[in-house]
Amino acid sequence: LKDQFDNLDKHTQWGIDFLEKYAKFVKERIEIEQNYAKQLRNLVKKYCPKRSPKDEEPRFTSCIAFFNILNELNDYAGQREVVAEEMGHRVYGELMRYSHDLKTERKMHLQEGRKAQQYLDMCWKQMDNSKKKFERECREAEKAQQSYERLDNDTNATKADVEKAKQQLNLRTHMADENKNEYAAQLQNFNGEQHKHYYIVIPQIYKQLQEMDERRTIKLSECYKGFADSERKVIPIISKCLEGMILAAKSVDEHRDSQLVIDCFKSGFEPPGDFPFEDYSQNIYRTISDGTISTPKQEGMRIDTKTTVGKAKGKLWLFGKKPKPQSPPLTPTSLYTSSTPNGSQYPIFSIEPVHYCMSDIKTGKPRIPSFRSLKRGYFCLQGPALEDFSHLPPEQRRKKLQQRIDELNRELQKETDQKDALIKMKDVYEKNPQMGDPSSLQPKLTETMSNMDRLRMEIHKNEAWLSEVEGKVAARSDRRHSSDINHLVTQGRESPEGSYTDDANQEVRGPPQQHTHPSEFDDEFEDDDPLPAIGHCKAIYPFDGHNEGTLAMKEGEVLYIIEEDKGDGWTRARRHNGEEGYVPTSYIDVTLEKNSKGA
Repeated sequence: LKDQFDNLDKHTQWGIDFLEKYAKFVKERIEIEQNYAKQLRNLVKKYCPKRSPKDEEPRFTSCIAFFNILNELNDYAGQREVVAEEMGHRVYGELMRYSHDLKTERKMHLQEGRKAQQYLDMCWKQMDNSKKKFERECREAEKAQQSYERLDNDTNATKADVEKAKQQLNLRTHMADENKNEYAAQLQNFNGEQHKHYYIVIPQIYKQLQEMDERRTIKLSECYKGFADSERKVIPIISKCLEGMILAAKSVDEHRDSQLVIDCFKSGFEPPGDFPFEDYSQNIYRTISDGTISTPKQEGMRIDTKTTVGKAKGKLWLFGKKPKPQSPPLTPTSLYTSSTPNGSQYPIFSIEPVHYCMSDIKTGKPRIPSFRSLKRGYFCLQGPALEDFSHLPPEQRRKKLQQRIDELNRELQKETDQKDALIKMKDVYEKNPQMGDPSSLQPKLTETMSNMDRLRMEIHKNEAWLSEVEGKVAARSDRRHSSDINHLVTQGRESPEGSYTDDANQEVRGPPQQHTHPSEFDDEFEDDDPLPAIGHCKAIYPFDGHNEGTLAMKEGEVLYIIEEDKGDGWTRARRHNGEEGYVPTSYIDVTLEKNSKGA
């Protein structure tokens, strides 16, 4: 049994070692999850777009989908952190605490077993000592009896010697009897302790060790389950992240991306017209015989080389002026005039310049900039930006002006709402002087009115510029339509907006067109951080919210409060999706957070 006790000692130690081994495994798994989540977050941070100014490239659906995928991946990394945290708290931490308790309990049970074994050994030693003493006294008594019998049978022995031997025999016999009684008592005591040890104490200790080992096994089973549950709990959220990635992939629209590119780079310039044919060979063929094929002469036709060169020179191509092929300069010796019988004069070119001109026409190709240079030229404006955006092409200028008008209208609406709120507050103060001084609102009201006048002037000025641009675009469209019918090239100069006129002091004006709606990129340039929520409210009655700046709500709907009622009867609220607006204070039940400051 002592050997079995040692075996149980080894087995329980192996159980604790196995428990700690599994705890080490869980710890390494937690580190893997944490490193994985950290690397995913770093990856998302590396490729996530940074906050940029408003004049940034348009957001294509493919880019938006990629950014949504990055957001979903960031949420996925957060779920990996949740898995690591759950494993650390529910599995690893529990295992380490239980391992410490298990070691303490095992040590206590083994000490009890060793104490019981030591006590049994002590009883056995006492019994063995009494046995040996009894055996020794018995031998001494036997020797004394033999000595007495020998002296008693010896006739030469004196009576005194016989009497002494008899007394010695009696003493040894008495001592042997006492040791016998002691040995019997020790033997009886040892047998009782041994029976108690093997039938009561040791089984109880073994049972406690068994229960301890079984609890260890149950704890391992629970940790195995918790290990799996930590992963299973986040599976629904991870599935939503993956579904979000799939939806982002499905949201990619190639036609919309193409339209964005068209809208971004649409300049509004007219395409270049056809080059006129300049006949330099009329007077050359005039000296040839009548059998030679020549170009028939047109009555009253004049070729003005300066005007012709000016036409080609002033034309603008889609991405700038067409590169003009370099040709040798015309010298006075190669250009001269000749009179015809009817008195008309024609410019005469020599054979060599005509050869160069024809070869340039055949081989000269306009050099179109690359897409990258176009993008850089569009977003990185050369020179300082003008207030009226006259440095931009007509179509882009129209968009910028429309965008600025929309922003000014929004600011004007805000100022108007603020003015109405101040007027209402002033009326409340006049009716209830204890609530405040009405004159204290006059400076703010005056400032608001001044801001409204300034914004109206800005809107009027920008609308004038917009009408000018739209009128010129309409005039160019009419001229381009007539040019397509008659195949004529418009002559004259080019205005900064790309319109062509006959005189530098006269420009074609068209009727102003209806303003277009804001660009679809406006939402992307809203970089203002949302106001923090200071409480929440529940709608008591439904509110339609038809007016601009108000927020529609249903009965029972819960909203965030981001600005308290300033005394005008309106409270600013926000939905869960980020939509903000004003709702009537009497229509809602407001609950403000403690220790919160007003907006």
